[in-house]
Amino acid sequence: MAQKPSIPKGTRDFGPQIMVRRNYIFDTIRNIFKRYGYQPIETPAMENLSTLLGKYGEEGDKLLFRILNSGDFIAGMENSENLTSDKLAPHISEKGLRYDLTVPFARFVVQYRNDITFPFKRYQIQPVWRADRPQKGRYREFYQCDVDVVGSDSLLNEAELVQIVDDIFNQLNIKVLVKINNRKILAGIAEYIGSPGNLTDITVAIDKLDKIGVEKVNAELTEKGISEESIKLLQPILFMQGSSREKISRLETLIGHTKTGAKGIAEVSQLFDYLDNMELKLPYELDLTLARGLNYYTGAIFEVKALDAAMGSICGGGRYDDLTSIFGLPDVSGVGISFGADRIYDVLNELSLFPETTAETTFALFVNFGKAEESYCLPYLWKLRHTGVNAEIFPDADKMKKQMRYADQKNIPIVIIAGEEEMNKKQFTVKWMQSGEQQTVEADALIEILTGFNNLPNR
Repeated sequence: MAQKPSIPKGTRDFGPQIMVRRNYIFDTIRNIFKRYGYQPIETPAMENLSTLLGKYGEEGDKLLFRILNSGDFIAGMENSENLTSDKLAPHISEKGLRYDLTVPFARFVVQYRNDITFPFKRYQIQPVWRADRPQKGRYREFYQCDVDVVGSDSLLNEAELVQIVDDIFNQLNIKVLVKINNRKILAGIAEYIGSPGNLTDITVAIDKLDKIGVEKVNAELTEKGISEESIKLLQPILFMQGSSREKISRLETLIGHTKTGAKGIAEVSQLFDYLDNMELKLPYELDLTLARGLNYYTGAIFEVKALDAAMGSICGGGRYDDLTSIFGLPDVSGVGISFGADRIYDVLNELSLFPETTAETTFALFVNFGKAEESYCLPYLWKLRHTGVNAEIFPDADKMKKQMRYADQKNIPIVIIAGEEEMNKKQFTVKWMQSGEQQTVEADALIEILTGFNNLPNR
């Protein structure tokens, strides 16, 4: 019995139409990254587990896909029958699929620190894997489009990242809101409520606020040993009303006396000074409930949400000052932001925002009537391709109906026909598939005519 073809849950196949749309997203993002001076790199799909473990928090570590070692990994081990799972784990798996692009990037920076120029501005567009429960907008394999700069602690970098967000989502025509916070402010809040040692527990809990609600967040905080009094002090801060500037002013009163909190307030205030002087089209705000649960963030944190679609964050990031020190290179500050290509795709698809045509689709198809017609068409097909027009010829001398159906199913807008009459007169018949109109053109003019249509703005 033949095996039924299938793929793992949380992964997807992408056909040509979907890939054209995905590449539209990737090309838009990549072109804007390059405009701001960022350079491309790639890292392996797998990393050593020692590189990945401990960088994403306890919950993140649970979502790592581990790769089994090849061969008989317990052969020759003494007392193998008495091994505990903790002792056995390193023998079973030493590598894992990357959880994100930031930790591998930090490893890359340290490993190649003598070959790169600081500040180092890089972009990276590659898939990542998480052993999460598949649901709407959440996959086990998905693409991230990251842009980071390391080797500079200037807040101009944060402001530039918000500019990049503004450019990308305006070009994609997606209305978004940029939420901004600072981990130093969260540290100051933790100190203010009397739980300075519980910063990680607090950030992990409030990062789930949108998903599980305030009651369950408070219950989780209680489970982590945070007192009822501390939780009560936390509530009015998390749900503070007013403009971003008003929130900053109130924070100065509440946590301005704490060293870390005061520094966070100063950083946020400077960042908003930069942003307020830029001609940004998207709205941005200080959101004190924004925590970004990943452990490596130390300063500004960002999250971007689509305003017209029911979707989680489609972009997020922040500053990390200590990540490279884990790999032996201290005092290298970095900041970056990651665009979730798969969620962006879902938003564009839901809101019908994809362009009708893109440069990746075939623009013109030559009909094939036989060997003589092939010989007549092939030089013009070659010329079209070498002037930048996507064109093809039907490979077989098949029925006209079949060839037209092929063009229709592939959404090819133009069909070029050359039969005995056209060849005798050195002409072509050009058929516009959408309207059904036909036009007879001189063979020598074909290239100029089609090149002009191919360069129209909607192509």
